[in-house]
Amino acid sequence: MKAITKITAFFLMTLATANAQKVDLKTAKTYAEISVKTDGKWEGRKYIGGTVFKNVDRLKLAPEHTDHSFDIRYEGPGWENNRIGYRLYLDWRNAIDIFGKKTPEIILPKVGQDNFDSYHEMSDWGADILKAGKGIGIGSIDRFLNNEKLHFREVDSTIATVANNEKESTVKVNYYGWKTASDKIDFTSVLTIKPNDLYTKHTFQASKEIKGVCTGIVKQKNTELLKKESKNKKWAYLATYGEQSLVPDKLGMALFYEVNTVENIADTDLDYLLVFKPATKATSFYLLGAWEQEVNGIKSQADFVKYLNEKLEILNKKGKI
Repeated sequence: MKAITKITAFFLMTLATANAQKVDLKTAKTYAEISVKTDGKWEGRKYIGGTVFKNVDRLKLAPEHTDHSFDIRYEGPGWENNRIGYRLYLDWRNAIDIFGKKTPEIILPKVGQDNFDSYHEMSDWGADILKAGKGIGIGSIDRFLNNEKLHFREVDSTIATVANNEKESTVKVNYYGWKTASDKIDFTSVLTIKPNDLYTKHTFQASKEIKGVCTGIVKQKNTELLKKESKNKKWAYLATYGEQSLVPDKLGMALFYEVNTVENIADTDLDYLLVFKPATKATSFYLLGAWEQEVNGIKSQADFVKYLNEKLEILNKKGKI
């Protein structure tokens, strides 16, 4: 009976996904979703009960929501293409995590359906392969001020939306009234993924200039730090490579950024951080993970560096990838 219930729930969820996002999951090469329970109830900071997760195009975060509240499947929005997947913890941590994929098929609709955190165990599609812990994950946003990393602990309201079309999939998060130190601002984060490559474009914008808005890469053991600027000195990358996945096996992580948007690079106990100059205009950078178990995946540091240098050369010539 339990098996039938699980199969039925997955069928309903898959159907809801296809309807809500107008996506043909059999042919799509990119996909984004956010999936919530709506038929349970809040008891303090935990969401109790509920029979099935339902995909929505827009979610206003419940004021009770925090980490491990159990109301959002895999804790936030997810996005993927035919090579890799990502998710954002939609709570005070605001970290981006990586789903390593062993298949080009769309996998997010079945992630976390059978058990809240079953995606930590290796399956036929792959698994969650990055331990963010207290770190920033890969390419997410925090604020670094007076040698302290300030999270999204105080936000008046958070609204996440997802969109899919034939060319790309997008997650957009609006944070209204994000308070850190003595500043209170509105902040927008847009994450866009296209087919056939490993990167996500991350575009953010603040409603007023504040110091310390940052992104970064969580530090792991057994890795080497890699840095390089483009020939025209306009773009650069910050990357790590080594046996740093949860498997454990080889994983590369990288950020491509415009040099003139960054104030400094901070080497902290938990992360390598890119600290941006105060600005109110939209700023974009690229984040990526490269897992060796991906189909035809990058399996050595030399090949990872070659891949990064090829992308840097494109940025040098075109200013985008």
